[in-house]
Amino acid sequence: MVISESQIRHLNHQLKGIPPEEIISWALDRAKRPVLTTNFRPYEVAILHAVTDIDRRVPVIWCDTGYNTPQTYRHAEELIVRLQLDIRLYVPKQTAAHRDAIMGIPDIEDPRHELFTEQVKLEPFRRAMSEHKPDVWFTNLRKGQTAHRDTLDILSLSRDGVLKVSPFYYWDDTQLDAYLENRGLPNEHTYFDPTKVLENRECGLHT
Repeated sequence: MVISESQIRHLNHQLKGIPPEEIISWALDRAKRPVLTTNFRPYEVAILHAVTDIDRRVPVIWCDTGYNTPQTYRHAEELIVRLQLDIRLYVPKQTAAHRDAIMGIPDIEDPRHELFTEQVKLEPFRRAMSEHKPDVWFTNLRKGQTAHRDTLDILSLSRDGVLKVSPFYYWDDTQLDAYLENRGLPNEHTYFDPTKVLENRECGLHT
């Protein structure tokens, strides 16, 4: 899907306030190779439900760092079955046990933290995107999550020119809580991302 920055600005103005399902349908109508990415963090169930409720054939890319909590893994398994997700699992080339023996989880100030992030998140993600070659990428980015994400919008372009679609970009937690409650969907807040350390820090996928 070829689209310019000026077209994106115009479309973002038009799409603001539009229900997420309409934004998703609009994007799917124009996509040839859509993907949906998830890490099963809190509120990810909203985008997983919203996209697959319209088209269950959309591949769901899960880059599992190997450091998720037991609660997150159980939550993921529940959603995979319940929403009939077409999961495409990508994991680091080195096991967490091997890495733990060599370096553990480096502190954010440790020079090895960059290598750690590359190994557990960035390389598997690049591998996934290289194999799927999407033209539309559904995400659950939201305004207020990080300083960088505050500069984005419902539509944005990745560094590789893929159209990122974030249908819930302007929604807050209260709105998402109501969305999940109205549909009887579970949420899980016991989540750990070893690459971010701080909740409002970017992990590198969206910068």
